[in-house]
Amino acid sequence: MEGTLFYLIFWMLWVYVTFILSKQNPYRFKLAAIVLVIIIFSDRYLTIGNDKIYLGGLFLLLFTYLFLSFEKKGAMLYLFICSLIVSIAYITFLLFEIFDPIWLIFKREWMMGAVIGYLALLLHKDLKGRLLMIACGTMQGEFLYAYFISNYQFPYSIGDLSYLDVFSLTSGILVGWKILESTITTLQHHFHFLEKERKL
Repeated sequence: MEGTLFYLIFWMLWVYVTFILSKQNPYRFKLAAIVLVIIIFSDRYLTIGNDKIYLGGLFLLLFTYLFLSFEKKGAMLYLFICSLIVSIAYITFLLFEIFDPIWLIFKREWMMGAVIGYLALLLHKDLKGRLLMIACGTMQGEFLYAYFISNYQFPYSIGDLSYLDVFSLTSGILVGWKILESTITTLQHHFHFLEKERKL
């Protein structure tokens, strides 16, 4: 069912931000509000020509642009270039899905999430940058893909629940990878400290 992964991951995120995240965190209230807005508007859409633009995806793109506007010029330029790379990868995946669907050996969302997540890991080292990059890149990819297939008179839903599933899964993969990195770093420091104690 479309939207299952999205609702599961986003509600878990909202619970974490609202009840578990430190109250001193400056992003706490803003992040909780953004997550709620995206959840509320995820199934509402505007119709423009043959295409539907879902408001959840549109708000996600607008919030991403807002966060990018606070970055330094160099970091903003780098994230913009990386998001274009992600957009090209996203469109390429969707076009392969249309023209050669036989190579989709796993579930579409998992394959796309793994590809975009791996690309984000290669392009950026910071979790915040990775999330901004995939949100911006994939939503821009949605608009570019809709423009491309509009030449063939195919209707397309931009930023719908299937897109939000892919974005949520990719975000979950990146957060899981960050947790794994942090755990490994903590364990390395711990064992290094134990080795020093033994030598003393």
